[in-house]
Amino acid sequence: MLDGVETGYEGKFDFPGRAPELAYLLATVPRTGSSFLSHVLWRTGCLGAPLEYLNFDKEGPYFFAHGAPDQQDWLWRSVLRRRTSPNGVFGVKCFPTQLEALHQANPGLLKAIWSTLLPAGRPGRIVYLARRDRTAHAISYARATLSGIWRKEQEAGGRAEPDYSAEALATAERWIDAQTAAWEEMFAQLRIAPLRLWYEEVAASPDEAVRQVADYLGVTLDPAAAVEIPAVEKQAEAGARAWAERHKQGGQVAKATSPSGKG
Repeated sequence: MLDGVETGYEGKFDFPGRAPELAYLLATVPRTGSSFLSHVLWRTGCLGAPLEYLNFDKEGPYFFAHGAPDQQDWLWRSVLRRRTSPNGVFGVKCFPTQLEALHQANPGLLKAIWSTLLPAGRPGRIVYLARRDRTAHAISYARATLSGIWRKEQEAGGRAEPDYSAEALATAERWIDAQTAAWEEMFAQLRIAPLRLWYEEVAASPDEAVRQVADYLGVTLDPAAAVEIPAVEKQAEAGARAWAERHKQGGQVAKATSPSGKG
């Protein structure tokens, strides 16, 4: 969590407690604008609050549950109640690396999660967010990994702009490819055709993205249900543009190293 920054995980933003009637997964990989989409959907007050409730990384929102399965189980039961919108819709955003971590360390919780997202006798609902511009995606991922800056609020800390690195770009491309392939394999195994959204279209027309998700879930939007939540601001673009220019000058990047799920 970020000191002094409201990210949306705070209890003051909880919905009135209730059990979900409809649950969906917002499947994505890092640096797709997924935090922006999560908050756009949440703001309707009708599409749950699909944040990273399975992020138990040491630097994640629920860092205190890292390595503590009992705490993780309790948190999942808690968010199911607190983050279901009044119309009974619950959403959770995650990366494939977070599911893999649960598979390794807390398989019981993973089973409970799938029973919520894929209830017996009912169709599963998955919204998949990706980026069309592969180079821009890799640049965003590489720069965030090198700098440690993942949100607009962190830019005020005076951290130096990371030097261009073809190696970091190649590694980022491989990370993205590995996580994308993991999702596609899962969709095939589950025989689910997700609703596919693209970062570029979501950024250009967030209201249209909301409509698509609502239609896909079969949810009626009620303007009166809208809620006030923290804004997700777009990060500065000057550094990314400079990297893109260097990439054009330098040609193709080198072969990458092993994947990472840093979010």
